[in-house]
Amino acid sequence: MKTVKRFENLVLKTIKENNLIKKNEKVVVAMSGGKDSTTVAYLLKKFGYNVEALHVNLHMGKWSDDNMDNVKKMCEINKIPLHIFSIKTELGNTICYIKQVVGSETNYKQCTICGILRRWLINKKARSLGAKKLATGHNLDDEAQTALMNLFKGNMMLGINSGPKVGMFEDKMFVTRIKPLYFCEEENVREYSKKMNFPVMYQRCPCVIGAYRHEVRNYLNDMEKKNPKIKGNIVKSFTKLLPELRNEVKSKGLKYCKECGEPSRNDICKACQIRMKIK
Repeated sequence: MKTVKRFENLVLKTIKENNLIKKNEKVVVAMSGGKDSTTVAYLLKKFGYNVEALHVNLHMGKWSDDNMDNVKKMCEINKIPLHIFSIKTELGNTICYIKQVVGSETNYKQCTICGILRRWLINKKARSLGAKKLATGHNLDDEAQTALMNLFKGNMMLGINSGPKVGMFEDKMFVTRIKPLYFCEEENVREYSKKMNFPVMYQRCPCVIGAYRHEVRNYLNDMEKKNPKIKGNIVKSFTKLLPELRNEVKSKGLKYCKECGEPSRNDICKACQIRMKIK
């Protein structure tokens, strides 16, 4: 199938041109059970890289159970070592309880709380597994939405973790994050996943309703009907700004959280600020 081969070649081109992975490096894929991270795990394995998978159980009832079952099935079929961690075990509560408590005491949105904690936990666990790279399923649509959201907020510095390869500092506490689907449109990822019959759920997270990102996604999809290249144009334009934005952050140096010891931009990282609210 031409569309399948074209899609795979785009992912491989992104990996090679941006030097995302070396053949001898262990790369851990953060697998949620969705189409994007499942596609990343499958392709990295197919391309011959040393791949393992990491899944965080958020304990969101049947939603989490079905996603975890799909991750297990996918990894078993493709002989990918899988490591499962529970947010309840790691943080003492389910993500729904944490979002309820923290959301009532701060101005953090539900998706923001979940994202902060998942990134914090995934980096820790990937490091403990000896990963040299941590692969995520972020696609072109995700990156265009993020850039636009930050523009609307008037703070493009929030996007310094964009780009096919994330990480401004070489540090033993950081596992460099990579995004092999960075230049792939979400619709093409969905089409590829369905053609390959991957065991995934195509419904969005039940908590995404009403989220700001959801509104921006709809806005961009509407604009795309008038300008089919709008998402790619946004991402390419922002990518050109990244070096300058990152240099500004690099000049300030790297800190470590006084609570957990993880890399942080502040004395207390956002994850620990949330954990303190839970306690």
